[in-house]
Amino acid sequence: MIFDQITLPNGLRIIGERIEHFRSVSVGLWLGSGSQFETLPEAGLSHFLEHMVFKGTQKRTARQIAEEMDAVGGQLNAFTAKECTCFYAKVVDEHLPLAMDVIADLVTAPVFDPAELEKEKGVVIEEINMAEDTPEDLVFELSMLAHYGDQPLSRPILGTAEQIQGYHSEDLRAYWHKMYRPQNAVLAIAGNYDWQAVLRLAESLLGGWTQEGLDKQEHATIEAAPTVITREKDIEQVHICLGYPAVAMGDERNYDLAVFNSVFGGAMSSRLFQKIREESGMAYTVYSYPNAYTDSGMLSVYAATNPEAAARVYDMILEEARLIAEKGLTWEEFTMAREQLKAGYILGLESTSARMQSNGRRLLLMNATRTETETIDRINAIQYDAVNALTRRVLTAPHSIALVGKGAEKIARAISDR
Repeated sequence: MIFDQITLPNGLRIIGERIEHFRSVSVGLWLGSGSQFETLPEAGLSHFLEHMVFKGTQKRTARQIAEEMDAVGGQLNAFTAKECTCFYAKVVDEHLPLAMDVIADLVTAPVFDPAELEKEKGVVIEEINMAEDTPEDLVFELSMLAHYGDQPLSRPILGTAEQIQGYHSEDLRAYWHKMYRPQNAVLAIAGNYDWQAVLRLAESLLGGWTQEGLDKQEHATIEAAPTVITREKDIEQVHICLGYPAVAMGDERNYDLAVFNSVFGGAMSSRLFQKIREESGMAYTVYSYPNAYTDSGMLSVYAATNPEAAARVYDMILEEARLIAEKGLTWEEFTMAREQLKAGYILGLESTSARMQSNGRRLLLMNATRTETETIDRINAIQYDAVNALTRRVLTAPHSIALVGKGAEKIARAISDR
């Protein structure tokens, strides 16, 4: 597969992956805007801005934005991550012009009406409250802080209720000028489309897009000494999250990490799942997962259990980490995990949304592309010794700990003595 690709004179990069036998098409406009790029006084603005553009543009009300996409059976949404924001739609191929028109309108012509802003503050604050009431989300946020310390990458994407309450239309407009620039954006398309028609649409809708704002904040995540952070909550379970230093996005060892993670805690057959849930019955939920950012990476291990068992579950995680670091994966585990990785990737290719997101994110954050064949070849080339070497490096490093639940501080003291 060869991508359709071009850069418009204003700096907007466009990437397309045509799949002729599909009747759907996914399109996303990606911005290099996220909590990683916020200064402390701007915390939460990337996410708040993503909300506010849906509240009205120069030619559409909030209701019209929703109704136009609903009228053609399309899906329209957005999300904000640590290092990017994406506005995306999935439609039947004949409605691609409408999808591109709506997304371009959202990104380039929001009005930031003060009355709508005050109403949307309540929505975002409720989203913050919901995250606070979701222990699994909360313990991950605390784990980021325990692992990275107080720097942009560790701060919550949603910001704080106090900061959201204090923002005004001028704050959002200034941040929009700074971050929503064609040079800081990628338009990604996957599915059934005509490339020349896409180019005409892009030139018409986005070719005149310019911004005169300041350049975005530069960032450099630094190594931080891992710590222990707790949050007392009167809930039934204690939620545990360990963080190990891993590898950054774009590092070829992410393929090795994916294989190791599958064996360690990323699948039902994984060691953590089998030992802690299936054999001991000590937890209902236990898993590990990698997080890769442009200049750093972390492997997280999560478990939820009752307060009396929390210290024991923590010990069991450490014991499995010690064993796999010392002895490595078995050859059978390695080959099975590599096949799982390849199958998961191939199955994901059946979704135009997944293809659009993979291509858009990679081009935005790494200014690179990787075809289906190149990816499968890279998976097939994963080496047993390289996986074991990375396993030892990751799991023998100092780790951070976050705990949420009843008696979290007491449990933290107990496990810190180990």
